[in-house]
Amino acid sequence: MSMIRDLRAVVRPSLRRNRTSFHAYDATRDPSASTAVVDCAVYRDGRRLEGGGCQTPHEAMLRVREGGGFAWIGLHEPTEQEFAGIAAEFGLHPLAVEDAVHAHQRPKLERYDDTLFTVFKTIHYVDHAELTATSEVVETGEVMVFTGRDFVITVRHGGKGSLRALRHGLQKDAELLAKGPSAVLHAIADHVVDGYIAVASAVQDDIDEVEIDVFSAPAKGSPRGSDAGRIYQLKREVLQFKRAVSPLLRPMQLLSERPMRLVDPDIQKYFRDVADHLARVQEEVIGFDELLNSILQANLAQATVAQNEDMRKITSWAAIIAVPTAVCGIYGMNFTHMPELAKLRGHFAEFLNHSSPERLGILYLTT
Repeated sequence: MSMIRDLRAVVRPSLRRNRTSFHAYDATRDPSASTAVVDCAVYRDGRRLEGGGCQTPHEAMLRVREGGGFAWIGLHEPTEQEFAGIAAEFGLHPLAVEDAVHAHQRPKLERYDDTLFTVFKTIHYVDHAELTATSEVVETGEVMVFTGRDFVITVRHGGKGSLRALRHGLQKDAELLAKGPSAVLHAIADHVVDGYIAVASAVQDDIDEVEIDVFSAPAKGSPRGSDAGRIYQLKREVLQFKRAVSPLLRPMQLLSERPMRLVDPDIQKYFRDVADHLARVQEEVIGFDELLNSILQANLAQATVAQNEDMRKITSWAAIIAVPTAVCGIYGMNFTHMPELAKLRGHFAEFLNHSSPERLGILYLTT
């Protein structure tokens, strides 16, 4: 514990110095250049302030400190340089900042002093005309949420999973948004879990399709067991889905059960509903994994049965051909005394006597 206190003592002064030394963006920066900030607004009494779109997070925090409310800053795949000023402005912990910039994190909930850091894995279903051994079924992204007393910072990674519609929907519910940053955190969690439910339904359809194909009569020219590639690919995609869902259950349970200063008590009740939905999705994903295991084993068993049938056919034909092969082998040997050999010699001598020289020459050349 003493080592942690010493580390905090070192980190906090540096953050205070950084706050006074620079803002979120360089003043010389070209305003027309692309930026990682998607939206920046101040909310007071559940309503977005007119002109709430702020140029910089520093400006947003000035308005919050002057009149109350909270700031909501949304970013998309910021670089270290772009996020450094924001981290200093809001006093974000360096470890959480590193996770937010580099992404590829496991879903989790961490507390750093007066800030909650939550990581969500977003899942999106990839539409495909036909499921093949190389089809991409689900696409993942990430949403990181920094929740403080008077601010919410969302960092999104991935091409999909925009929070714009979520923000607009929340702005229509002033009563809920008046609960503060924890209301935004709940809305994001609910939005992500609702996405899980939709993806689970679509994946169930793919599994049903594969199951029907495995247990129905194979198409003409298609051998038994040819669906193994599709099943294995679908199993890999389900595993990716499982990695997004399972680790998030414990954080949602903590938010719904453990009192936290940064979470409004009224909002905490809603997290319980999110945790229940997430638990249901987790059960479905585990069921998908087990069902695919059974389908894959059945598919391999069918391939084995088909191979055994082919071997029985080959063995039967070999037994049929064995008898004439044995007769030809015996009578083809150069024995001195062989049944019917005298008759064969007589017929051959008669053939030679009645054949013309030209015919014998042709016989000689052909043999």
